[in-house]
Amino acid sequence: MEFYITILARTLFLYFLIVLIFRLMGKREIGELSILDLVVFIMIAEMAVTAIEAPSDPLINTVIPMLILMIIQISLAYLSLKNQKIRHILDGKPTIIINRGKVDEQAMRTQRYNFDDLMTQLRDKNINNVADVEFAILEPTGKLSVIERQKKNKKQPELQLPLIVDGNIQDENLLTINKNNLWLRQQLRKLGYKDTKQISLCTYGKGIFFIDLKDEDKN
Repeated sequence: MEFYITILARTLFLYFLIVLIFRLMGKREIGELSILDLVVFIMIAEMAVTAIEAPSDPLINTVIPMLILMIIQISLAYLSLKNQKIRHILDGKPTIIINRGKVDEQAMRTQRYNFDDLMTQLRDKNINNVADVEFAILEPTGKLSVIERQKKNKKQPELQLPLIVDGNIQDENLLTINKNNLWLRQQLRKLGYKDTKQISLCTYGKGIFFIDLKDEDKN
């Protein structure tokens, strides 16, 4: 009887501990988990199962590694918020698979993404023809974001890519919209922004800039 009570107590304790750890690690939908999140979640789950199956082992031997993983994950998540390069290493970055109706096969090869994957995800969005797609972006989570072509009597959608993220100019995105670094700096100076390092996010679409300054620069 004591054996089963121990298993029950461990199960309840680990359940609430894991819920607390996941809450502290932040909210994300299952489909939006990064590789880092997924690895941490799997490791914590395996540790919990092992601890429940071996009630004779000290529980602290499981709790300490769980807390260490939580600290590592929170620390890396904090660093990724502060540094775009670290964020791209940990989470990856979006890739344009279809650009203005044209499939970018080089981008697909880079992401090891084939036409079967593309067509499957398009069908999930009730799109049967690639010709109906204006833009398709493969997100770091593996999800495909799609902007459909409009009818001929409607204006075609324009993809708004970030031109500046965390103070860093996104040269790849500038090339996508056929612009360059000099053009961006000139436009920003006209708007009164001389230092791109002070800009948290800058997007451009339909001739209009959206600019958000870093928190420390806001009054």
